[in-house]
Amino acid sequence: MSTAILTGPPVPGSSLDGDLKSLGFDVQVASGPSDAAALLAAVPAGRRVAVVDPRFVGHLHALRLALTDPRFPAAAAPGALTAQPDARPALERALTAAPADSEALPDTLADALAADGVAVHRPELGSLVAAVPDDSESRHRARAAVAEVDDEAVRLRNAVKAHDGFFTTFFISPYSRYIARWCARRGLTPNQVTTASLLTALIAAGCAATGDRAGYVAAGVLLLVSFVLDCTDGQLARYSLQYSTMGAWLDATFDRAKEYSFYAGLALGAARNGDDVWVLALASMVLMTCRHVVDFSFNEANHDATANTSPTAALSDRLDSVGWTVWARRMIVLPIGERWAMIAVLTAVTTPRVVFWALIIGCSFAACYTTAGRVLRSLTRKARRTDRAAQALYDLTDTGPLAELVRGTLIRVGAKSPGTLGLAVLASAQLIFAATQLPVGSWGMVLAAGIYAFFAGGAVMVPLKGALDWLVPPVFRAGEYVTVLLLAARSDVPHAVPAAFGLIAAVAYHHYDTVYRIRGGTGAPPAWLVRTIGGHEGRTVLVAVLAALTATAGSDFTLALTALAAAVALVVLVESIRFWVSSGAPAVHDEGETA
Repeated sequence: MSTAILTGPPVPGSSLDGDLKSLGFDVQVASGPSDAAALLAAVPAGRRVAVVDPRFVGHLHALRLALTDPRFPAAAAPGALTAQPDARPALERALTAAPADSEALPDTLADALAADGVAVHRPELGSLVAAVPDDSESRHRARAAVAEVDDEAVRLRNAVKAHDGFFTTFFISPYSRYIARWCARRGLTPNQVTTASLLTALIAAGCAATGDRAGYVAAGVLLLVSFVLDCTDGQLARYSLQYSTMGAWLDATFDRAKEYSFYAGLALGAARNGDDVWVLALASMVLMTCRHVVDFSFNEANHDATANTSPTAALSDRLDSVGWTVWARRMIVLPIGERWAMIAVLTAVTTPRVVFWALIIGCSFAACYTTAGRVLRSLTRKARRTDRAAQALYDLTDTGPLAELVRGTLIRVGAKSPGTLGLAVLASAQLIFAATQLPVGSWGMVLAAGIYAFFAGGAVMVPLKGALDWLVPPVFRAGEYVTVLLLAARSDVPHAVPAAFGLIAAVAYHHYDTVYRIRGGTGAPPAWLVRTIGGHEGRTVLVAVLAALTATAGSDFTLALTALAAAVALVVLVESIRFWVSSGAPAVHDEGETA
C-alpha cells in the first residue's frame, strides 16, 4: 500500500479521491503544509508517499505516470509528486520548510527535492492533461481538454516502444499491445509473461530437435508465439508500469537463452537426420554474441563523450528525414524481430543447415554494415571519452589474472604500450591462426595461448580512450570464442563441438551479465568472479592446456570441455542470480538492438 496526502479538501465533483484509490493509494487529507508534514511523519518509513493538490484535473494515466513508476526516486507532474522510500527524508525536509501559503505545494516540493539533489522525473505527458486550475473557468477548460483525449488509447500507444524493428512494428505490436492489456486486466505480471515466452521457446526447441517436418513446422510457429510474448512482456510493463529489477534480469537474459536453445534444438534435429551442423550452430552463436559486444562497446564508449559529433552522424540524420530509409536501415541490421521471423519461416520450410547459413550470411552482412559505420563515425568525430567510458570498456574486456599480471609487470618496468587495439588484434589473429594450423593437442597451441595472454595484458596497459578502442572487447570475444570453436571442431573427438557450445553459452551469459550491470550503473561483476573463471585469456589458455593434456593422456577432451562449461555456468549463474535478486539494482530493460 502507498499513501497519498491531499493538501486540502477535495474539490466538489472531482474524481481525484477515487482515482488515487484505484492506483493503490491510501488517501489522507491535510489542511495545509504543516498538517501534511504531520501526516507524512506518521506514514510508515517503507512506504511510497504522494503529495497531490486537491485542485488537480487530468487523466488517470497522467497520475499513473507521475505517481506509480517505480524506476525513479521521485516523480512529478503538475500538481502531483511522489517519493519512493529512499527519497522520503528529503521530502520530509522540503515539506517542513514549505511556505504555509504555498499555492501549488506539490510543485514547490518538486523544486525543493531537485535542489536537495534528488533526481525528480517529470514524465512526458504528450496529449495527456495534468493541470491545477485555480478558478471555475479554467477548471471547466481543463475538464473539456480531458474529455477530448482518450487516455486509454494513449496508454495503449505508449505501451509500444518508440523505436522498434519493421517486423515488430507492423506485424506484432498492432495486436500484442491488446494482449498486454488483457494480461493486465487479469492480474498477470510481466515476469510471468517473460517466463511463458521462455517456456514456449524451449518447447519450440524441443520440437525442432525431433528432426521431422511436423516438428520443424511446430517449432517455427512456437518460436513466433514466443516472440509475440517477448514483445508483450515489455508492453505489459509499460502499460501497467510494473518495472522491476527481477524483470530487467529476466528480460535481458531470456532472449539469449531462447535463441541459443533453439540453435541447439536445430542441431539436435539435424543430427537425427545424419547432418552434423553443430559447428554452424556454434558459429551462429559466436557471431551473434560478438555483434552484440560491438553494439554495447560502441554505445558505452560514446554515450557520455564530449564533442561527440561527426559528418556521418549528420548524414544519418538527413537519411532519417527521408522516411523509408529508417525502416530499410533497421531491417538490414537484422534485429531480433526480423531475425526470429527468418529463423521461424526457414525452420518450417527448409533444413537446419539452410537456417544456420542464412543466419551466418545475414548477420555477417549486418555486422559489417554496422561496424563499418561506427568505425567511420569514430574516425571522423572529435569525441573525448570519459574515465567512466574507459573503465566500462576495460570491464567489458573481461581481463583475467594472467593478463592483469602482465599488465602490472609492464607498468612497473615502465614499458610503453605500442597501441591497444593493434595489440588486441595481433593477439587474437595469431591465436586463431594457430588454432587453424597447429595440431589441436600440441603444446605449440598452448604457447600461442600464452602469447595471447601476454599481448592481452599489454593491450590494456593504458585507458581505453582511443578513437577505436571500443573494438578491443569484441576482438577479445572473437579470439576466445573462435579458438574454442576451432579446437573443438578440429579435435575429431565425438561430441566435442556440443560441449564447446555449452562452454561458450556459459561464458556468453557472463559477458551479457556484465553488460547489463554496467548499463544499470552498478559496475562490472566483482573481481573475484572474473578471477575465478579465469578471464578471457585464462580460459583460452586452460582450453589449450586441456586439449594438450587429453591428447597426451589419451583421455576425453569432450569430458574436459563439459566439466569446464559446468563449472563456469555454476559460478556465473549463482553470482548473477544473487546480484539481481538482492542488490536492488535499477531496472534495465533491453530496448532491442541498435538499428
